Amino acid sequence: MRLRGLAVAALCLAAAGAVAVFAAGEMLSRPARASVGPAPADLQAAPVAFPAAQHGIVKGWLVCGVPGKGVILLLHGVRSNRTEMIGRARFLKAAGYSSLLIDLPAHGESGGDRITFGMREAAGVTAALDYLRQALPAEPVGVIGASLGGASLVFANARPAPRAVVLESMYPTIDEAVANRLAMRFGAGGAYLAPLLLWQLPLRLDLSADALKPIDGLARIGAPLLIASGTLDQQTTIAEARRLYQAASEPKELWEVAGAAHQDLHAFNSVEYERHVLAFLDRALR
Repeated sequence: MRLRGLAVAALCLAAAGAVAVFAAGEMLSRPARASVGPAPADLQAAPVAFPAAQHGIVKGWLVCGVPGKGVILLLHGVRSNRTEMIGRARFLKAAGYSSLLIDLPAHGESGGDRITFGMREAAGVTAALDYLRQALPAEPVGVIGASLGGASLVFANARPAPRAVVLESMYPTIDEAVANRLAMRFGAGGAYLAPLLLWQLPLRLDLSADALKPIDGLARIGAPLLIASGTLDQQTTIAEARRLYQAASEPKELWEVAGAAHQDLHAFNSVEYERHVLAFLDRALR
């Protein structure tokens, strides 16, 4: 009788875990709508909007710097929006760079039905690069993508390629990203729940886990690349960042941000971030 009770309890626990994981799948893919409001006055940014293929209108801010210096497309992380990149836009403006901050599809004030971990957000990246080529045709273009923003850039496979790319805290494969996050929440055994989340991808997003592997596209970036990742990041581990670096083509650099977790690397250490990133952009866009 006691064994039977334990078995029932175990089944109930497993069922509760499955329900929780299914609910997590809904939450993770649900659009992250937000009213962004006006840009900070010191940026002197102009609001912009342009269509992104089948994913509605992409909205953003264009910040103008010194003509000929270059323009940087800024791509935020998952469930965030362009406001995450304001700090970067400020120091880039101070250095003379123009920048374009956008809300990726299904984020902020942009259109889009579901968050797709970079795959359909890539349409927003493509549209933004097309916009920059038309609005600022003489400016060399660089891109800074944080987490989801980095994956979106890789999946966009932009042609012509940007002149410089910075990828921050980007996951190598969706399998690892999901397993890492579940392990953080439920302990080492949490990784065994990953198939329950990944199984939902075709149902919710019409995508397979095999399609969500940014590491496979790194060799095709076609631009000087800086990969940055925190040494204490548990969502995209430093070992995974090193694998990303190994998979990329030259010229490439790896910056291991000592003490940083999966967080805004500019906010974590703005002095070192600005030194590394500006030096890289100045070399690549010179």
